[in-house]
Amino acid sequence: MTLRIAVAGAGLIGRAHVERVRQSNECLLAAIADPAPQAEAYAKEQGAAYYAGLEAMLEAEKPDGVIVATPNAAHADNAIACITRGIPVLIEKPVTETAEKAQQVIAAAEKHGVATLVGHHRRHSPILQEARRAVREGRLGQLATVTAFVTFLKPAPYFDTAWRREAGGGPIMINLIHAIDDLRFICGDVASLQAMTSNHLRGFAVEDSATIAFRLVNGALGTITLSDKAAAPWSWELTARENPAYPPMPEDCYFIAGTEGSLAVPSLRYWRYDADVPGWNAPLLPGQLPLDRSDPLVNQLAHFCAVIRGETAPIIDARDGARTLATTLAVYDAAEQGRVISFTE
Repeated sequence: MTLRIAVAGAGLIGRAHVERVRQSNECLLAAIADPAPQAEAYAKEQGAAYYAGLEAMLEAEKPDGVIVATPNAAHADNAIACITRGIPVLIEKPVTETAEKAQQVIAAAEKHGVATLVGHHRRHSPILQEARRAVREGRLGQLATVTAFVTFLKPAPYFDTAWRREAGGGPIMINLIHAIDDLRFICGDVASLQAMTSNHLRGFAVEDSATIAFRLVNGALGTITLSDKAAAPWSWELTARENPAYPPMPEDCYFIAGTEGSLAVPSLRYWRYDADVPGWNAPLLPGQLPLDRSDPLVNQLAHFCAVIRGETAPIIDARDGARTLATTLAVYDAAEQGRVISFTE
């Protein structure tokens, strides 16, 4: 059965979803909903029905599934509108902009028994999935440390859009949230964290840099270095080579060390001892895990189709997405309050 998928939001990420839907053999583009004047012409170009409002589209089209790629503040209302009509929904990250609204989405999904999938698309990256397998199968032994870099340089014109210069429009909610979800997926949940933020490089109201120290539930310690004003190659976008919009760099951005081995991501290079008495006097032998750079957005859409058909559970539902959101929001609280934020109290 070919599924009819509607897309709410015809901005940059919405159009990326539209492109994948049109390329898929499992689904077709039923409609596009977006109040922007240019959205109607775009829908016509794509051969899709156009609606200015989501609810009118839902009533008229009754799609099998909806991808919500609207501004963050509209995620909760749009998702709930789909859920109450029994329509599975893929909600772009973050699941909502506040923890309270995330709980509303969770409550609606559980009340109506409707599947939700949150668009943390990197969970559909074979690279991250292979890294997760290596860690969860114990190939690195017991985790000791996790080190992550989210460092890149956003060009000056990026900030011509006013909201990107204001609180909430910076790299914590736009970029760090991806890394936090990546590390949760690979290594497990965060038990506590502390953080510092700075806006001294640009002087905008929003942060341009941050450092985070955290403890995982499994006891491992970690750090994340974040800056969108750094002339540096250590970020997922530049190292994963999954998106041709970014120049590929032969570097890594996540480094995971355990008692029996270590792993660099996304290259998936790993190191282990091959000695009767391992230790720093023995040579570390390098290895390479299987590397597949297929498009996570394509994989995510295929997964969403399987979720709609009832063949599998969402790899990250609204409740799981809310945990990533809460961990990310805690970075602001930890930095502002100068204290450790715990998630196990």
